[in-house]
Amino acid sequence: MAEVGAHLTAAPAGEERPSVFEAVAQDSLMAAVKPALQHLVKVLAESNPARYGFLWRWFDEIYVLLDLLLQQHYLARCSASFSENFYSMKRIPMGNGKQQPLATAGLPKRHHWKSLLLLVLVPYLKGKLEKLVSSLREEDEYSIHPPSSSWKRFYRAFLAAYPYVNMTWEGWFLIQQLCYILGKAEHHSPLLKLAGVRLVRLTAEDIQALEKKWAESTSSQTHSFTSRVQSALRRALGAVAFSLSTGLSVSVFFLQFLDWWYSSENQETIKSLTALPTPPPPVHLDHEPSSAVLPSLKSVCPLCRKVRVNATALATSGFVFCYRCAHGFVKAHQRCPVTGYATELQHLVKLYSPES
Repeated sequence: MAEVGAHLTAAPAGEERPSVFEAVAQDSLMAAVKPALQHLVKVLAESNPARYGFLWRWFDEIYVLLDLLLQQHYLARCSASFSENFYSMKRIPMGNGKQQPLATAGLPKRHHWKSLLLLVLVPYLKGKLEKLVSSLREEDEYSIHPPSSSWKRFYRAFLAAYPYVNMTWEGWFLIQQLCYILGKAEHHSPLLKLAGVRLVRLTAEDIQALEKKWAESTSSQTHSFTSRVQSALRRALGAVAFSLSTGLSVSVFFLQFLDWWYSSENQETIKSLTALPTPPPPVHLDHEPSSAVLPSLKSVCPLCRKVRVNATALATSGFVFCYRCAHGFVKAHQRCPVTGYATELQHLVKLYSPES
């Protein structure tokens, strides 16, 4: 079935509370999906900007819409988000004791919509805030606004306060996870507490109910046009959910590898590993009898053996000569007098010393 695949197993009695590893793993699952899809869209946009460029420009909005449809589907049918259902979990309202509603019963409307908004809207707003901070930092470095302007004072204060706000946010999640590990909290994430729900493992009754519901939905016959359209849309969304669930069970490692490979923290390591080796210096050509030998004094021309007059460097080698000496030699031999590199007259560069 679409929602309950072979990876789902029933929880033994008395072990309904997921471990912190399962809870954190399901949180990181969707975090691994978005960067992989983002890289795919980037490749498409770079290969054909005219056709796929809008996907890259509006990626966040398109992704949040797809995420909204996916999470709505799973919350309505399985009482869980996509990643929670993938790890054989469901959501139940706070205060439910031993009598837990089946996964097919769904969440109460208030808990359903709060869960949906917190699952979809919070990551979207957090990503937009991070992009805003990044753009403001670039603007702060290259801005032409005067330092005393009110706008520059505002976003500098915002940039100064953001690390502390972000640290408080991440610390809130860390403290909640520590309390969950120690058994002092029923939630590993503050977002679950805000939604008024908690996570439990699926039971054998839940899996049977989900399989029965799926069998009934596929075998039901609809006659009206509206019912057929709604049924087709539900089947299409279920097929997408099934494909995503099955594909993730096979390629979750690959998606996490892509997330690591294209992370900004890993780019310097990738560049150092994939950088081309430094090529060896070019082999000097055999000097002709007229070739110059470098003098011991740097102020002496290698050709005339006198103090340089109108110092001129060759762009091909960097050695410095008198202008008349370098001009005559390059015009006659088309190479550098010292290295033998092929040289033209346009490669002569006049040098101006402070004394001149």
